[in-house]
Amino acid sequence: MSGPEPSVTRNVLVAFSVSPMGVGDSVGEAVAEAVRVVRESGLPNRTDAMFTSIEGEWDEVMDVVKRAVEAAGAGAGRVSLVLKADIRPGVTDGLTSKVATVERHLAEG
Repeated sequence: MSGPEPSVTRNVLVAFSVSPMGVGDSVGEAVAEAVRVVRESGLPNRTDAMFTSIEGEWDEVMDVVKRAVEAAGAGAGRVSLVLKADIRPGVTDGLTSKVATVERHLAEG
């Protein structure tokens, strides 16, 4: 009889967008609070006009996303969250390597 399989670190690259609802047209301040949580996490991350991407171990990343949602939703009765995840055990640096691969293909013509 064999024991449990050894744990494999589940690395994940998550792109998410969070916004409070019912607080008016301007949500920049609330979104900034969510981004602050992500940046203070110490995990690799990048923010653009539509999404914030964060990379790390599954539980760490999901905890940061949860706290970012809570920060953005402070004072709002409702929060919208859009999330896309790439889950690849053993893969690291997807935040930059995926873009580098596309750029390499573009340069090759």
